[in-house]
Amino acid sequence: MLRLILVLLWILVVFVIIGVPYLLVLLIVGLFSPALKDRLTQRFIVLVCGGITFLSGEKIEVSGVENIPADRPVLFISNHRSFYDIFSAYRYFKTNTACLAKIEWRRIPVLSWWMMMLHCIFLDRKNSRAGLKCIIKAAEELRNGRSIWICPEGTRSHSDELLPFHEGSFRAAFQSGAPILPFTMTHTDDLFEKHMPWVKAARVRIHFEPPIEVKDLSRTEQKEIITQVRDLIQQRYNELV
Repeated sequence: MLRLILVLLWILVVFVIIGVPYLLVLLIVGLFSPALKDRLTQRFIVLVCGGITFLSGEKIEVSGVENIPADRPVLFISNHRSFYDIFSAYRYFKTNTACLAKIEWRRIPVLSWWMMMLHCIFLDRKNSRAGLKCIIKAAEELRNGRSIWICPEGTRSHSDELLPFHEGSFRAAFQSGAPILPFTMTHTDDLFEKHMPWVKAARVRIHFEPPIEVKDLSRTEQKEIITQVRDLIQQRYNELV
């Protein structure tokens, strides 16, 4: 109970009471320096995520952070276990990174505002044409120097076996030529989902793999990469649990 109260208070004070006025400041900064606005937005979200995981009692073991480029965008590809995935992993990204999120998140006040500040892309999974536009938008963001994070399973999975990967999740990398950086998370659902509504301490492990270059691959090679990335994340998951 105490952890839940502390997390909710942190979100209320930092994310809403302080965050909303700060959001207005960032909008003004963006009129003069979009790059500075992006950096300040990233740092604020890292602060919020760090506070949530600390108050939740997350004990995290992270490896492979040196594989994350600080000077070029990548398409982050990971498994998806929990709402806490974003809080646990986002603070380790070294450049402005947007997420591909389901369109329902766009209806949540304050949260959706910050997601838009991060240039997150909202996906309507019931509309295939809208899905194609999202991939085109993600490829454009990658070409403009912004990393993208996609979970190709499409939904949260609490099984030790990964769900099938949606091939469309990889197209932004193939279209833009940006490398794919797979990473694996374990036990993030132990913090909240497995015993909602309570927040409990848990040990989380994350491993970032080296980037995989995909520029100029043939169609056959692209399909092979998709299979290889899923197999790599599954293998790493089995090692980390």
